[in-house]
Amino acid sequence: MTPNAAYPSGPSRRSFLASTAVATAAVAGGMPLLAACGGSDSGSRGGTTSGKDARKLLPAYVASNVVTPDIPAKNGSAMGFTRELAIADLKTSVPKKLGKGGKVTVMSPFWGSPPKQGNPYYRAMNDQIGVDVQWRNQDGNTYDQKLGAVLASSDIPDVVVIPGWNMTGRIPSAITGKFADLGPYLSGDKVKEYANLAAIPSDAWQRSIFGGKLLGLPMPAPFVQNIVPLYRQDIFDKEGYEVPKSADEFTALCKEITRPKSKRWACGDMKWTAFNTFGVISGGEKSLGWTVVDGKMINRIETPEYLEALEWARKLMAAGYVHPQFRLGKSQIGDPAPLFAAAEFLIWNDDISNWYGRQASQITQNPDFKVWGMDLWGHDGSTPKLWAANPAGIFAFVNKKASESVIHDVLAVANVTAAPYGTKEWMMTNYGVEGTHYTLKNGVPVKNDKGNNEVVNAFVMVASPAATIAHPDLPDYTKGMVEWQQRMGSFTSKSSFWGLQVAEPNRYTNLADNFEQLEDDIVRGHKKISDMQQAIADWKSKGGDKLRDWYKKLLDENGSAAS
Repeated sequence: MTPNAAYPSGPSRRSFLASTAVATAAVAGGMPLLAACGGSDSGSRGGTTSGKDARKLLPAYVASNVVTPDIPAKNGSAMGFTRELAIADLKTSVPKKLGKGGKVTVMSPFWGSPPKQGNPYYRAMNDQIGVDVQWRNQDGNTYDQKLGAVLASSDIPDVVVIPGWNMTGRIPSAITGKFADLGPYLSGDKVKEYANLAAIPSDAWQRSIFGGKLLGLPMPAPFVQNIVPLYRQDIFDKEGYEVPKSADEFTALCKEITRPKSKRWACGDMKWTAFNTFGVISGGEKSLGWTVVDGKMINRIETPEYLEALEWARKLMAAGYVHPQFRLGKSQIGDPAPLFAAAEFLIWNDDISNWYGRQASQITQNPDFKVWGMDLWGHDGSTPKLWAANPAGIFAFVNKKASESVIHDVLAVANVTAAPYGTKEWMMTNYGVEGTHYTLKNGVPVKNDKGNNEVVNAFVMVASPAATIAHPDLPDYTKGMVEWQQRMGSFTSKSSFWGLQVAEPNRYTNLADNFEQLEDDIVRGHKKISDMQQAIADWKSKGGDKLRDWYKKLLDENGSAAS
């Protein structure tokens, strides 16, 4: 599950995709237990691959020099492009079709209403690549259920896209048992046949190693945390509100803002900002919950900061500062965006992609509208202690039974979708066909209704270029987003297992399944901190302490990928 899943605003992915419908996704977590999910050769002991073993598998890195970014990546940020690129100046990154005309079926999560097969966008992409891609788009909100059923069946598509937040339950063992090793096609210099794949950063490829094999095609991401406290700067300026720099200042601000009789509340559920500002070790994926602190292997749930963050978020809710919509269960919350646009609440945990997305969607209706992002603070007013997110979070996998010709066609697709900003391939992948899906206004491509309906979260899910933010229509927002990442990146540390895919032994697979729901119940006042303390004690006795020993041994034997 993505951190922002509690408030439907989009899965974590490249920020420049925010202008498409993917930024409005609501992603549900949880994974049914499917004993049949793992393949016959999928392991039960778990492990990871790093160091020399990983370097043998990684594709050679050859940086792209197609277009120089206006704001180079720094401190784990994306690179930024503020200037518009004339269509006539777009470069070609794939000079000849690499596809051989075969058919490739792809199952991928889709948020919204998927377009029909054979639509003009799909046809144009297929023609450009030289592959007949057939999409089996599935509802992103219930993708975990469909994914488990498909992987437990004999009818697995040629390509299956799996986000990191869906890698729960038996899914990791299914990945190692059901999907093809891409190492023979991409490891070392072999990747140079696919120039755009060679330009994907090595950290993202490291995350694509499962069970000692290069199995995934990654969507690279900045390693800076993607959750930003967005706020209505236009109203802050009008009312004279100050941006807070500590937990106490935030609470005082919330009290000042909240006027229920006027239908105004301060914020949404602030749990994820609480985790960041209290310095809680990153969670969301198993290996991110563990790291070494003062020489001891520790899980995030064992730290005092974890309970302190939950208690602070709970107090905001209990005091009535949180919009009542966020008190509802996740399936009932709906989309809070209209409430934010109507200024019923002014501060919102949101994916960084929506910093641009919220602004772009409202500015035409309300010229005075301005959303901006707060810098994260240390809860006590000190500099924050942030933990790095992983350098890739969504992966495409190829069916183990796929023929060699199908694998080559899949890589041909990925080589086009991974084209960098400033190329004809990037423009086609992200905007479609000029005149059909978008028009140029003052040199900037603007999607029409057909573009918004068809050119959305499909081909971009197969593989992506290095993390990029490019909004030439709102260049100040590109600058603001990248510079926010760079500032926050300077306070960010990598955990001991950062960048690694860790498969825990099957006996521990579901040990922590109920913690996220318990967190939300505590914040909403349905459970108490003492309930969490008891859950932590149970977790330790039922395997948490043994799992700690397992992670310690894993680190001793494999080392860390973080640098």
